[in-house]
Amino acid sequence: MHCPFCGHEETKVTDSRLAGEGRQIRRRRECLQCAERFTTFETAELVMPIVVKADRSREPFDEQKMRHGIVKALEKRPVSQEAIEAAITHICNRLRSLGEREVASRSIGEYVMEELRHIDEVAYVRFASVYRSFQDVEAFRDEIEKLRRHPRRRAGDRNQLQLLPGGGDEPKGSK
Repeated sequence: MHCPFCGHEETKVTDSRLAGEGRQIRRRRECLQCAERFTTFETAELVMPIVVKADRSREPFDEQKMRHGIVKALEKRPVSQEAIEAAITHICNRLRSLGEREVASRSIGEYVMEELRHIDEVAYVRFASVYRSFQDVEAFRDEIEKLRRHPRRRAGDRNQLQLLPGGGDEPKGSK
């Protein structure tokens, strides 16, 4: 590491510790020439796959673009920032674990919908309506019926606000 003060090539690490919730290493360094001290941060560089869009064009994966779509779907919904971050992390980890150089944008959209379905059914339907280009009320009704027939909640998500009365948790005829 070159010293930012004098440009000398040799520095020594005087202290290292975790930073950024364990995602970085903070290193305190000292220049062996001028004795100035400075801090560096080391992070893992994880390569994300290239996104292949419907028109067959390719672009780098953009986590902020995905985050924007998720946050927009969850707008004014009672979902914590931690749950949003966990969903984004889960999707990114899933993309990395595929081990593929390219991934279809449709697959990413499906991963987002799967996460939203677990977090908040209303956000799921909002995202699906834009993603699948719902053209009329029937498309909304069909998607809501799918939710009713196949509830897919994680064990800890029982407190989510219901899209429909009953929320699909009870068998038909139990009321």
